[in-house]
This record gives sequence, structure tokens and C-alpha cells, in this order.
Amino acid sequence: MDDCIFCKIVKGEIPCQKIGENRDFLCFLDIKPINEGHSLIVPKRHFRDISDFPEELERGYFAFVQEMARKIVPAVKADGFNLGMNNGRAAGQLVMHQHTHLIPRFNGDSLAAWPHKEVTNEDLERTKNKILGKHK
Repeated sequence: MDDCIFCKIVKGEIPCQKIGENRDFLCFLDIKPINEGHSLIVPKRHFRDISDFPEELERGYFAFVQEMARKIVPAVKADGFNLGMNNGRAAGQLVMHQHTHLIPRFNGDSLAAWPHKEVTNEDLERTKNKILGKHK
């Protein structure tokens, strides 16, 4: 895609702080990091989001994510990490090129977890039935 910033980064048209790469994937530091070491992992080919991502690349992608986590987390002395993938504008995806955020976490970094909702077993059953196509 000609106007995709991540495609331009992959092609070398826009510079990045590259920290890992193989034939299919690229990992570089996020320019607006949540914590030190916050990185983006992208496929070199353009895919809109995980729904558009081909199954034959999945194993290699997540192996690469794992490889990058094993490199980044100890380097920044993080206590853990989050993986984040926003799919679609409603979910907060700003760049329409499938990517994963690898965010190192530190004890006491004050980043909050998502808020949870209280639901009943009936709510869960109704949702399960919607997903499984068993509408009542």
C-alpha cells in the first residue's frame, strides 16, 4: 500500500530503530512508547489486521514475537510484558497494517489493566449462544 506508514518503514523509505528482522517480519521501537523497549512487530507484507493475516504465516509470526520478547525484556530489565493487537478503528487501530505492540512492564509502572464488567451466568450463556449461532 503506497500510503501505509508501516509499508514505507519496511521498504526503508521511512527510518526506524530496527531491533529485529527476518524474511517475513520486522520489529522496531515505537516512536511514542508506553515504556522503555515498547516495540512494534509487523509483517513485511501488508495485511489490514489479524482477520486478514494468512494462516501460513501465523506460526512464524508468533515465533518472531517470542524471539523479540526474549531479547527486549531482559535488555530493559522489565518484570514482564504485554502483547497488544488492536484490530479495527473501534479497537484503537491507528495504522491499518497488522501489527503487535510488545510493551515491557515494570513493577510499579502505574499502567492500569482494562476495566472489567460484572456479568451473570445468563449473560455469558447468551453471548456464548450468539457466538455459536444458537440464538434463542
